[in-house]
Amino acid sequence: MTIERKVGMGIAGQPTGPAADVAEVFSTYLYGADGTAKTITNGIDLAGEGGLVWIKSRTQTEKNQLFDTERGSPLSLDTAATTSNFTATNEFGTFNSNGFSVPVNTLYGRTNAVSAAGTKYASWTFRKKEKFLDIVTWTGNDTAGRTIPHNLGSVPAMMLVKMTNGTYNWNVYHSGIGATKFLELNTTNGSQTSIAVWNDTAPTDSVFTVGQEYGVNQGSKTYVAYLFADNSSENTKDQMIKCGSYSSVSGNQEIDLGWEPQWLLVKKSDGTEDWAIIDNTRGFVHTGNDVSTTKNKTLFANSSSAEESSGYAVLRPTATGFIARAGLDALYASAGSYIYMAIRAPMMKEPEAATDVFAIDRPSSSGTLTVESGFPIDFVMVKGTTASSANYTGTRLTGMVLYPHTQGAEWDVGYSFDFNDKATIAGSGDYSTWISWMWKRAKGYFDVVTYSGNATSGRAVPHSLGVAPEMMWVKSRTASNQSWRVYHASLGATHGLNLDSNNAAFALTRLWNDTAPTNSSFIVGNHGSTNDSGQYIAYLFATLPGISKVGSFVGNGTTQTIDCGFSAGARFLLIKGSTNTQNWYVFDSVRGIVARPAGQPYSPYAYGLDAKLQLDNTSAEFINVDFIDPHNSGFIVNAGAEVNGSGVTYIFYAIA
Repeated sequence: MTIERKVGMGIAGQPTGPAADVAEVFSTYLYGADGTAKTITNGIDLAGEGGLVWIKSRTQTEKNQLFDTERGSPLSLDTAATTSNFTATNEFGTFNSNGFSVPVNTLYGRTNAVSAAGTKYASWTFRKKEKFLDIVTWTGNDTAGRTIPHNLGSVPAMMLVKMTNGTYNWNVYHSGIGATKFLELNTTNGSQTSIAVWNDTAPTDSVFTVGQEYGVNQGSKTYVAYLFADNSSENTKDQMIKCGSYSSVSGNQEIDLGWEPQWLLVKKSDGTEDWAIIDNTRGFVHTGNDVSTTKNKTLFANSSSAEESSGYAVLRPTATGFIARAGLDALYASAGSYIYMAIRAPMMKEPEAATDVFAIDRPSSSGTLTVESGFPIDFVMVKGTTASSANYTGTRLTGMVLYPHTQGAEWDVGYSFDFNDKATIAGSGDYSTWISWMWKRAKGYFDVVTYSGNATSGRAVPHSLGVAPEMMWVKSRTASNQSWRVYHASLGATHGLNLDSNNAAFALTRLWNDTAPTNSSFIVGNHGSTNDSGQYIAYLFATLPGISKVGSFVGNGTTQTIDCGFSAGARFLLIKGSTNTQNWYVFDSVRGIVARPAGQPYSPYAYGLDAKLQLDNTSAEFINVDFIDPHNSGFIVNAGAEVNGSGVTYIFYAIA
């Protein structure tokens, strides 16, 4: 099967402002070559506006190939080599109004092919746009202080320059090291000093300056420059790209961008290290059994190596930037200076239908456990139904697994989320009796946030949900003795629940600091389960009319209809008694939310039996009681302490 993933569709961002344009100027798209021509539809207008396509094999030792509309198809440059333009007829097709095409590769099996059958590829598409990207070509004249005009509309913060008709290094300007120094994109070298490259002259909003260096301005040689902006001077809501720098400090360091990144290019500027490329489509974090040693899914601009060929420490994304972990290796050594280019994750959009953001699936019957959704999966829960099994949860942001029924830290079971419409778990077996529930991040509906604890009461953790979350699940990723903590609006910020137990709600100020969340942040205290010194993840749920409902009701001991504002009933229901000792019950329409036969009176054991699973333990599903019935507006709860005991308060989360 061809593996495709279009990115830039509703991952994160701010609820208003031109930042929504990020999805129109940048995309990460993953695809798998299968011996056929491919049209990559990523929403980027290259034919009309112009731009750059960067393609790299993830699974093979192959070139980093750059194609742009200024040089024209199929001319290619390799960021990891000194070579000039080469014609890649069998490797690139056309620049289109909504992406690009890749032809059938007639050189099947060729090492340096961007569509060799059986190979997985990452493509990054950049559209020309003021304050984002400009592409400039010129012919050298060997004159120091020569100015080259551009149309970036702002001062370039990063420039990649390459001779196109000769063999020479890539020269890189970055505002973080200044105009007296340069870097080489095709090498691991740290910054070097030379007046001959940029003539010791910083670029302006209309020109950049070159010296007499062979790699930028030799007579009769032709050149191309990719100019990237830095929107730091813009209002946060208007920013799409930042080029910055940081120096290592003692401990982890959080780099504040003001928004969540979707793509990072990072280089140690004062030492010999690779140019690391990380994106949220492949997943920022590579799986590993120990969160302290997990690695990024990294490709390298200066190397033809396949993905993850070197061990790189984790750069963890947050809702407002990324965290560099101290003292581990090249991405954040114990001492050093770093430059980066970051591209913002696009604004989350409100879904039009529940099927756009939630799916239920029976996994594949054999081999690798595969679940399919019809959309890019940001969060999934998988559970065996016929026998005792763990409740697996996996998240695109981390690539790691947590178990709702335990206090354990996250670990690796081989989750992979880098697909357009599915996720996989490594392993083999018969999974036909398992069930999966899958969510996509979307405005007003669902969000995922990771953060580092600081053990400070009243800490505000930013999110991109766009509304105040009504239910939150928070879990320490690093501690093996901390429960999942649940906030629910009906309980208020003074109380919590444990997702991994059947206990009733309890009061604990140190969870939420007795402070309700807002449409931009949620508040944590200094309890080890929500804000100590480790790493945390939070899942945020909200009511979106017609799509999801977070609510509560008081049981009446008989039968009652719970109105969720739906038109065709609930596909998914999570329900928990908050004032009594009761399990977390999950019902769904695939396993069956079954009505009693017409005319039949209610009986708990005779008619309309419903399959229930429990999140807080490993038990197989139970099909022995008529707990709930379908109703177009939501659902019906029948008699029984589990879902409708008289005088018991219940919380619930339902999806249409």
